Amino acid sequence: MKIWFNKINESRRSIFEVVDKDEDGNSIEVSVTIGRDPENMLVLESPLVSRKHAIVRRLENCFELENVGLNICMVGEADVGVGETVQFDGGMPVRIWPYTLSFELESIPEISRHEFDDHIRNVMANLEQRIHKQLLERLDLVGMESSRTPDQKSILLLENNIQDCCREMEVFSEGNEELLNNVVGLVLRDLLTNQIILEGSVDSKRSATLTSNEFDVPATLIPEREQEMQNLLRMLKDQLKLDVPTDTSEKIRIVEEQAQSKFPSLQRFLHAELRRYIILRALKKDLKDTVFGFGPLQDLLRVPSITEIMVVSSDQIYVETDGVIERSGRRFISDQVTESVIERIVAQVGRRIDKSQPLVDARLPDGSRVNAVIPPLAIRGPCLTIRRFPEQRLTVEDLIAKQSLTSSAAAFLRAAVGNRRNILVSGGTGSGKTTMLNAMSSFIPYKERIVTVEDTAELKMHQDHVVTLETRPANVEGRGEYSARDLVKNALRMRPDRLIVGECRGGEALDMLQAMNTGHDGSMTTVHANSSAEVIERLELLVLMAVELPIKAIHRQIASALDLIVQLNRTNDGRRMVTQISEVERMDEDTGDLIVTDIFNSRNGIALQPTGYLPTFVDQLVDKNLLDLRFLYSEGGKEEPDEPKRLGNQETVVAPSHDVIPPPSQRQVD
Repeated sequence: MKIWFNKINESRRSIFEVVDKDEDGNSIEVSVTIGRDPENMLVLESPLVSRKHAIVRRLENCFELENVGLNICMVGEADVGVGETVQFDGGMPVRIWPYTLSFELESIPEISRHEFDDHIRNVMANLEQRIHKQLLERLDLVGMESSRTPDQKSILLLENNIQDCCREMEVFSEGNEELLNNVVGLVLRDLLTNQIILEGSVDSKRSATLTSNEFDVPATLIPEREQEMQNLLRMLKDQLKLDVPTDTSEKIRIVEEQAQSKFPSLQRFLHAELRRYIILRALKKDLKDTVFGFGPLQDLLRVPSITEIMVVSSDQIYVETDGVIERSGRRFISDQVTESVIERIVAQVGRRIDKSQPLVDARLPDGSRVNAVIPPLAIRGPCLTIRRFPEQRLTVEDLIAKQSLTSSAAAFLRAAVGNRRNILVSGGTGSGKTTMLNAMSSFIPYKERIVTVEDTAELKMHQDHVVTLETRPANVEGRGEYSARDLVKNALRMRPDRLIVGECRGGEALDMLQAMNTGHDGSMTTVHANSSAEVIERLELLVLMAVELPIKAIHRQIASALDLIVQLNRTNDGRRMVTQISEVERMDEDTGDLIVTDIFNSRNGIALQPTGYLPTFVDQLVDKNLLDLRFLYSEGGKEEPDEPKRLGNQETVVAPSHDVIPPPSQRQVD
């Protein structure tokens, strides 16, 4: 039996062999202990590995893994908890973080596509790092970086020096032919991906700075080589049958998964000069992105399926796609280059980052939210997090299609917004609060005046009459700061019909509640909370950050200001969904507690369902023809059942004591 293992971030693998046959050649059962202590048969040196982490036994036709460590293992895509045992076939990847293992009876396992990509990208990154070091000695790169719009002369000078560096380093020697072919395959795949994105963005409103990169085409272009390269891309596109799918994300997925296997059939068209041209073209583009653009983030920012980009350190960049976080394989040349790109991003919105102010919030030209932290706060080096939003903001119909919301709940929210009810959207980080707020804003009539207040402008209202305000940090002298609370106070003087605060995270919560109580009905905001009941406790804390008030007085303010709480949660598989819609019913004068009652809720993964409780303002919704009560009985409210049935799962929550108080009988649905 052979065990192949390697660290997740490395493509080089080691082998450990175990005798699993007797003298007659018959298979025998063997057990392999795995852990970081030397007494284990297979030692994985990492503090993240338990002293004795797992026991793997070879059975007759498969393997069996028993987790005896302190952390989970993964077999394939399944988690194996502490004390659990699972059987698996040979060749299935086993992950004991930060190692990947493969158990084979005889044959050597093939390297995975992700491992292969990481290896080739590491080769390119190391080469770019060496070239960049030489360029620093030859050219004034700092002066070039300061130029927002580099002239053609500077670009040409940079490209010629890159060619000279490659020639001096003998990059294209005959001994590197196989590796260079693999690099060309990866470059062609990236080029085809960018081509698909550009084709899909022709009619979109996405910022041109993130789609049409001026550094994609080299200044030292050779028409003959360029035509040959385009022919290769066309043949690869035909082999992958990319004309069949219409969705851009689906085309990109096909390229990512299948292009590597199709490339060998194209190698007969790849002569030495074309190979040299394609690799030089990629090196020039990457280094120009580093000097003038966003470095390795430039291409990631174009991919529509990526929702989050996380730079942990200069050589570790992760992306989130469809709720799954994985390593991108790209990396910055150095910490200095990472900091330079961060400074370039924040300077576009008039903000700064340095050792005196080592963290900052900003946004990209396409509206993506940016958070950056540099040393001395970030110990391992500059850290960057980019939250990306869909090119086309999700509508309520999209949320229903993604099963994040039911049509009956959407009908109720539409009526509540039309009736100018004050709504608070709550949820954890990344649960979709901003997306939900954007979707609900589409219910606001176009004739109304909207004022939004945010730390970083993210909301995209569908109406025309919208005033967008954004907070501003203090300048170098410590002056000029305008907090969310300052802007909320000012917004009240701007005659808004509705006030929308992107997120309440401080004393502005008190001003927001006062605004809701003083004629600005129909206002909306978001807070971080894990449930509707916890929202009240969270608001208590935020109000106390502004002024010392008795809890009973705060509850009275909340009860008179808030009408609805929309709670969102993120599931283990990455889905974001509405799990509660609750009414802040009233305050119990005897106990001082707020009574929060669920109108819709979701339990144990079941879709959002009506509880049978009707809100106190339902008469107004019906009288104004904003809502048909049949929404409680059928999805979308299209049909009314012959005999209405009692709806279960009715829940009333009292915050903060959580006593159960049944709603008034006249509001039950019988």
